[in-house]
Amino acid sequence: MNLMLTNPPAPDIPAYSPAGNECALFETAWTRQLPLLLKGPTGCGKTRFVSHMAAKLGLPLSTVSCHDDLAAADLTGRYLLKGGDTVWVDGPLTRAVRDGGICYLDEVVEARKDVAVVLHPLTDDRRILPLERTGEQLEAPPAFMLVVSYNPGYQNLLKTLKPSTRQRFVAIEFDFLPKDREIEIVSSESGLSAGEVAPLVELARRLRALKGHDLEEGVSTRLLVYCASLIDAGLSLRDAVRSTMIEPLTDEPEVRAALIELSQAVIR
Repeated sequence: MNLMLTNPPAPDIPAYSPAGNECALFETAWTRQLPLLLKGPTGCGKTRFVSHMAAKLGLPLSTVSCHDDLAAADLTGRYLLKGGDTVWVDGPLTRAVRDGGICYLDEVVEARKDVAVVLHPLTDDRRILPLERTGEQLEAPPAFMLVVSYNPGYQNLLKTLKPSTRQRFVAIEFDFLPKDREIEIVSSESGLSAGEVAPLVELARRLRALKGHDLEEGVSTRLLVYCASLIDAGLSLRDAVRSTMIEPLTDEPEVRAALIELSQAVIR
């Protein structure tokens, strides 16, 4: 499943082109107050999808990009000094639980382990958020929804979701679109013609085939849009491809040289 547009959306709704029934599934999960897990490679449209659905449903969206140092307190809140007083300040998860809306945790497996402990009570029939520091136990309103995402192919054994956590979520698997759809999307997003975009998409597909061998990640649709946008702005094909589809993928000189050779063979 992937991103972006087929028909122009309303001005305030991020463009998105469904690849299946993911929009209906998201809306049903929200209606039934079920947490949602999005799985798929980097840059395939997971974050755009959440933004699209939040706007479509008219819900506030709080997005948290998870990282190694992200702790439960960063989501729930902490006491801070303000004007000589110590006051409690809600984190993004707590604000969403209090007020309603979508809290989206991007790449949740990157966060520290104590984050999963905080999420568990929100992802079963209790739908509660205990705040030990304040003594509160917040009940999530009907309009609250928890959405998390991760890239299964990128994670190692030390960074993955435990089965006990995964089974608390309704899950949707995302992937890159078929070649013709991806050409259409990249052309629409960048302004470059479909004929000029086609060899870029073909190169991206060949580079993605190297994932897990010479490359940790393949070329995302996002990078394809960047590449096409640079070309449309007047940058040479060679420089645009190198700066968006080769340099971001590797720092290894030998791998870089091989990718350049492959790109020259595909794009003439």
